Amino acid sequence: MENSYSSLPLLDLVSVIFFYALFLQGVIADIIAASNSSSPNEEQKAFYQSGWGAQNISEYCKWNGIVCNEAQSVIEISTKNNFYIPSTQAHIQHFNVAAFPDLISLELSGSGLKGNIPSEISSLKKLVHLDLSSNCLQGELPSSLSSLNQLQTLNISNNFLTGEIPSTLQHLIHLKVLDLSHNKISGVIPKGISALTELTSVQLSWNQITGSIPAGIGQILRLQSLDISNNHLKGPIPDDVLNHCQYVQLRNNSLNGSIPSQVGNISYLDLSYNDLTGNIPETLHSVSHLNLSYNSFNASDHSFCGFPKDSLICNKDMKDSCSFDVDVSDADISLVMILVFSIFNGMIFSMVLVCWGIHVFCPLHNEFGNGQRRKNGDMLSIWNYDGKIAFEDIIKATEDFDIKYCIGTGAYGSVYKAQLPSGRIVALKKLHKAESENPSSYKSFCNETKILTEIRHRNIIKLYGFCLHNKCMFLVYEYMERGSLFCNLSYDVEAQELNWSKRINVVKGIAYGLAHMHHGCTPPIVHRDISSNNILLNSELQAFISDFGTARLLDLHSSNQTLPAGTYGYVAPELAYTLSVTTKCDVYSFGVVVLEAMMGRHPAELISCLSEPSIQKKKLKDILDTRIPLPYFRKDMQDIVLVVTLALACLSPHPKSRPSMQEIANELLASKPPLLWHFDSISIHQLMKQKVYIIGRS
Repeated sequence: MENSYSSLPLLDLVSVIFFYALFLQGVIADIIAASNSSSPNEEQKAFYQSGWGAQNISEYCKWNGIVCNEAQSVIEISTKNNFYIPSTQAHIQHFNVAAFPDLISLELSGSGLKGNIPSEISSLKKLVHLDLSSNCLQGELPSSLSSLNQLQTLNISNNFLTGEIPSTLQHLIHLKVLDLSHNKISGVIPKGISALTELTSVQLSWNQITGSIPAGIGQILRLQSLDISNNHLKGPIPDDVLNHCQYVQLRNNSLNGSIPSQVGNISYLDLSYNDLTGNIPETLHSVSHLNLSYNSFNASDHSFCGFPKDSLICNKDMKDSCSFDVDVSDADISLVMILVFSIFNGMIFSMVLVCWGIHVFCPLHNEFGNGQRRKNGDMLSIWNYDGKIAFEDIIKATEDFDIKYCIGTGAYGSVYKAQLPSGRIVALKKLHKAESENPSSYKSFCNETKILTEIRHRNIIKLYGFCLHNKCMFLVYEYMERGSLFCNLSYDVEAQELNWSKRINVVKGIAYGLAHMHHGCTPPIVHRDISSNNILLNSELQAFISDFGTARLLDLHSSNQTLPAGTYGYVAPELAYTLSVTTKCDVYSFGVVVLEAMMGRHPAELISCLSEPSIQKKKLKDILDTRIPLPYFRKDMQDIVLVVTLALACLSPHPKSRPSMQEIANELLASKPPLLWHFDSISIHQLMKQKVYIIGRS
């Protein structure tokens, strides 16, 4: 008994030591976790120093494009969700990525970012998605990217990257999507790419890659899409590539040898413009899209039989297809000429009328003399089809589209600022080289050109000219010094310059431009992508509607069906479940932009609660932009009440209940109705009920 009692203190001591060790382990774990995560203060400081995002720094977790976890640490940043990067701060070195170690997704595409990819990006150990595509980034891919061992998506396409693909990328064992399309990357494809067994898509097109395609790439069983077109590759096509992939694009290289006979479920295969020889496997009959043109296949055994002729153009043994002696470059030029005359046949007559009207009704500006005009290539020369001089001036003004003139980049093209010899400053919207061969992008380019040559209105962006060429396609616009309405509302200094009277004038400019498109053009024109990003401001803060790539001439006697298009958050609800496009779709988008101009932010939260009972308590003064004082003058009060009332009418879920743009323009031109309530007491619900009185009072 004595021994058993004496052992109790020892047991107690052991227990204390055990639980104390557990306590210390927890404390140490917390310290380690704290060292690996960033405090909100560090993230807040990083946003403040970069100048990116909105201006209410303390509430950055509520910004558009920002997602935080429960600990209020940023886990997602996305420009696709309207995260704002001002053009003056669009340098990636301005952003301290190391302050966001909890980031899971970093998406900064189409932001005009410049500079080199920072090596500090390797500190984002939790990063799963990295998208820096469609920017103006330079330098080489940092080898430190291999430290991102959780990465699944790496997209840095459409930039100006140079150097080789780091061999260390083979350590990204969870990588599923590798997209380095359209850069200036050289060297060979690392053999270690075959170690990335999770890859489903590899896009390396439009670079300067040499060597051969690594044999191991055909052994990646999950690989579905492979695009290494438009490079300088030699050697054979690896076995099993066609057996596993569904989409293979290898055109415009110097590949040789024969086509592997093993073909699985491949549906798209383009091997044109190579040096491939041998017989064509019969298994390729199952490929729905096949292009084997401009190779050296053997036709002696009738292996060409059964294939579409246009998929085998100009193979050396196909004398019936290559009997004519036409240089490839001449064929390209001929094709361009055919496209020009077929697509712009009706447009030519319109442009002649425009030029005739300018010369007859409008005296020419004294900015250019006749000799000066011809020598320096005023953009009017493009209208007169004397485009050679103008083209040379543009190339010289941008130093062949050097990156230092780039002021913005999107998914399909980049925008450059250029000063012509005349002194005129213009904006150039140039399609990416890859997109110039994309049928949908080409159609959008032609559509924007056609629309803007048919519209001449003071509130619609002015098109000075265009260049349509298979290697260089661009539009030449009037340059807008203040940029987009979205940018002006996102930045405090610019937003404060937009007082109430100026914002009302912006709303009027948009309304008058849209009313002209709907009522003044025959047939009417529907924009389909009206957003604050596509409203541009000049130095006098006058508003202009831009970006007509998705616009269309509306045939009122047809069903008007089309694929939905437009910026998320501005598209009319009926486009979410139908393909019917009417002018009332533009009316809805106009309503969203008007509320955004008045509120200083996107009105998504307000729109979502318009049908809820809580809207009866929401005051007009409480939704207005707090960065400028509430209106003091009665005229401003009346204007705000009118435009918000009109905007709410535009947001009706029923298209037929919305006013037309012509009715809206008429209301804005008419005398202001008297205020029926004290401004501070006006509710949103009252304005929603008031819309019938405002629209129908005439």
